[in-house]
Formats: sequence, C-alpha cells, structure tokens
Amino acid sequence: MKNIIIDKKSVGSGNCETRSLNGAGGNQPFKRASRSFRHGEPSEVVVSTPNGSIVFGQNSPLVQVAGPCSVENESMIIETAQQLKTAGAQFLRGGAYKPRTSPYSFQGHGELALDWLAAAREATGLGIITEVMDTADLDQVAAKADIIQVGARNMQNFALLKKVGSQAKPVLLKRGMSATIEEWLMAAEYILAAGNPNVILCERGIRTFDRKYTRNTLDLSVIPVLRSLTHLPIMIDPSHATGKAEYVPTMAVAAIAAGADALMIEVHPNPAKALSDGSQSLTPERYGQLMQDMAAIGGTMGRWPQPYSFSTMGRTTRQPELSPIV
Repeated sequence: MKNIIIDKKSVGSGNCETRSLNGAGGNQPFKRASRSFRHGEPSEVVVSTPNGSIVFGQNSPLVQVAGPCSVENESMIIETAQQLKTAGAQFLRGGAYKPRTSPYSFQGHGELALDWLAAAREATGLGIITEVMDTADLDQVAAKADIIQVGARNMQNFALLKKVGSQAKPVLLKRGMSATIEEWLMAAEYILAAGNPNVILCERGIRTFDRKYTRNTLDLSVIPVLRSLTHLPIMIDPSHATGKAEYVPTMAVAAIAAGADALMIEVHPNPAKALSDGSQSLTPERYGQLMQDMAAIGGTMGRWPQPYSFSTMGRTTRQPELSPIV
C-alpha cells in the first residue's frame, strides 16, 4: 500500500492535496523538495515588499540581495540600504544575531538590530533578509523580516527547521559548510514537510582541503545538479564562498552564467572597520560597478529585467536591449 500524506499548499490555508510520496519523489529520500513532486516544473517564491512583489524562480529575473554582514547601528544600515537601492538591489541583508566561531567575537545587537532593519525597510522599501539562530527568537525575527534565513551552521538544527516550517514567512536555507547536496535537500524537506512551501536554497561555499587562498570553495556545479533534483529556487553567496572582496565580482558573474536565480553579496560602507567579515565585503561604489557587469551577463542570459536603468553613484546607465540565449 502506498503512503498517503497531506501536502499543505500554503501555511494556514484550508487547501490541501492528497498525494503519494512514493510516486511524487521517485526513489529520492527527499519527496516534497524533489523536482518530480511538481511534475518537473520549477516553483516560485513570491515575496511581498514595500516596493512590490519579488519573484524568486528559474523563469523569473535575477533577484539581488546585498548588505553588511552585521547590522552595526541604525544610521549605517539606513544609509547603506539607500545606496543599495540606488544601485538596484531588491533586498537588504544584515545580521541581527550572528553565529561566530569565537564566543568573544561580536555577535550582533539582537532585537535592537531588528528595529534598525525595520527602519531601513521603511526608508527604502527594500525587503529584509536576516538570520534566526534560536527557536526562541523566531517570532520577533519573523515580525521584522520578509525572508527568514537559516544559516549554514544551523542547516541541520532540526528543531529550528520544523519551527520555521510551521510559520508563513519564506525561508532562505544556506548549505552547511560540510554538507552534501542530499543532506541539504533533506534539511529543506524538514521545512516543506512542516507546511511551508516557500524555501530558497543558498549555496555559500563548502569547506575543502585548500583554505589558503579562499575562505571556502564555491560549488557552482551545484546549480545544474539542483536543477535536475529539485524545483526550489537557487541563490548564490560569493562573499562567504571566497572570503575575499576581490574575488566576489568574478564569482558573482560566473554564478549568473551558471544559471543562479538570485545573488547575495556583502556590502559595507567601510569594510576596513566592519565588525564582522569586512575582508569579503564590497564598498557601495564597487557594488554599483558590479551591478553593471551583472546586468550585461544577466541580459545575455535573459535573466535581467528588461529594460533596466540604474544609477551608480550619480552616473545613470541604461542596459542595452539584449536577446536571451536559446
């Protein structure tokens, strides 16, 4: 006899579908995350922001996420958000709660930083992405964030995965630094199985034998692999992957060419004085330049909003009309 389960199409809705997991996921251990669960079709995650709804997905324009590693103070995060909006970003990232290797390192301003993120959202209309580290903080994070991030260190925090899966906000799930693809997708399965269908996968680099020149190894091969395995949208974080600002632009453009659905890039107004991860952060000016490079390759790939105009530190550029590669 086949196992019959109830798949909740949306959290809190009364619409349910009876489906056989044996057939939906094939022979994969992940069922709801499997591409066959949606009969081969990619899913979309639609996020409402003050500037309008943003769609993450294989058939949608690239989504740009940027911001500092940590939210350091209110004026800094608002000014940075304004510059990022001018450059063309749609979401502001920033850590209110920071998991750090050392207990003596700066670990974020917590609830106060969430208020500062909310102020930046109100000032710019950008959507907010921030990390939750503990189930006890989930409600207050969900109240201020448009997307809740589960970081690499918490990818297999199963209690946290169940909790974020039982609430309605979309979830950004980062790959653990030593996680296999299957372990990552099984972590996503926990969120989906708890009732939340809005999951975005984020590759942020994996730990390999050579860490002398980069912080991690950016696994861009994961993009075509995930395309064959799952319907979920794919984001790439070249900042944590490389750990060095000078390598971020090259890997960001490469991620677009490989088929990423979104990019998350760390940007800080003064990286040399950042309280965390300054070495991998771009300045707002450099990010503005990178947006022009990404527009060129994104347009060629048919993944950039058409037509698209953006201003970079006072200089306005209009993207040329480019045809997508077929």
